[in-house]
Amino acid sequence: MHPKALLDSAAELLKLVLRFEHPADAVVSRFIRDQRLGPRERATVAETTYAVLRKKTLFNYLAQHGSGPLERRLAILGFAADRDFLFSALSSPEKEWLQRCDQVSPDDLMDLHRHNLPQWLVEPLKSQMGAEFDALTHSLNALAGLDLRVNALKAKRPDVQKQLAKLGIKSEPTPYSPWGLRLADKPLLTKLDLFVQGDIEVQDEGSQLLALLLDGKRGEMVVDFCAGAGGKTLAVGASMRSTGRLYAFDVSAHRLDALKPRLARSGLSNVHPVAIAHERDDRIKRLAGKIDRVLVDAPCSGLGTLRRNPDLKWRQNPKAIEEMAVKQLAILQSAARLLKPGGRLVYATCSMLQAENEAVAQAFQALQPDFKPLPAAELLSQLGVAQPEFLCAGEYLRLWPHRHATDGFFAAVWQRA
Repeated sequence: MHPKALLDSAAELLKLVLRFEHPADAVVSRFIRDQRLGPRERATVAETTYAVLRKKTLFNYLAQHGSGPLERRLAILGFAADRDFLFSALSSPEKEWLQRCDQVSPDDLMDLHRHNLPQWLVEPLKSQMGAEFDALTHSLNALAGLDLRVNALKAKRPDVQKQLAKLGIKSEPTPYSPWGLRLADKPLLTKLDLFVQGDIEVQDEGSQLLALLLDGKRGEMVVDFCAGAGGKTLAVGASMRSTGRLYAFDVSAHRLDALKPRLARSGLSNVHPVAIAHERDDRIKRLAGKIDRVLVDAPCSGLGTLRRNPDLKWRQNPKAIEEMAVKQLAILQSAARLLKPGGRLVYATCSMLQAENEAVAQAFQALQPDFKPLPAAELLSQLGVAQPEFLCAGEYLRLWPHRHATDGFFAAVWQRA
């Protein structure tokens, strides 16, 4: 595609995404499909869009001094291609403006142009991170890596690593999860035999640790209460060696449909997807007091995934967080009824905010004194995880992109008396 046409496509996509009417990944996917772009063009327009979303505050500031449609100026600033390629699509005034932008030193910018966060999000993160705030925001504005989970039911991590190496794909064992491999690049995985036959799944190391904390055993009855597309379900099912019974509950039948092809590849026979109407569904009531372990990977703001979903920081707001916390507590209380005495409950989110994490866990504890908190670091140590104290804050699991090279995750664990 000619550079000018590709830049026009990137600007057109940005105009759609910046309405914030739908998740960016859905808008990008639909646009790429409708435009019938080639692989390189797809990558360029998608990466340009995400670059602008990550640094929208800075790019809006720099765009004030340019000319032409705003979306075009933003696309120029975030254009994810060779600079010479880009320059061939620009007018002389645009080239001069971009060169002036390139000369702006980060030290000369205001804080809001460096951290690229909405102001409502700055204060809660600053209060938690203190001197680490700049390191956190820098990591949130960087590209996320790519982690794989080796399906322990079918393969061993060292063997998978060797097979990837033969294909020219470099990987390293993840430092904490015993199932994970971290790739140096982002190759196309879906055509690999390792993927097709279910030996590997794409899953962030932090997400793997949540499944590990549940510690599902052979022959148990286990529930993934908010299973979604089933990434953690599959990890738990493999740790159970495909024995017992693992229910994958979700209010979205569409999300559970996405689990079906993954489940077929995984080789698991103990997973039972169940679409429920709400957290008080009669199918849940029938299982009350019968379940050994329950994972509540609660619906949340998703702000721990800003490296991958930078539009979330512009689509969320304080009121939505308050409403989410109420919903999270209601779901957690309903899920807790499933557990038999001695059963384990794990509450998890991919949020960095205390309002969705510690505050919900503490509210649940106050309402449910028969649930005893279990220190996450102790449990991880028993499971052989390296440096468990480094992964935790107090009794909770607390993962941060800049510290642990994972998405931002939280988990609290209880045992029913």
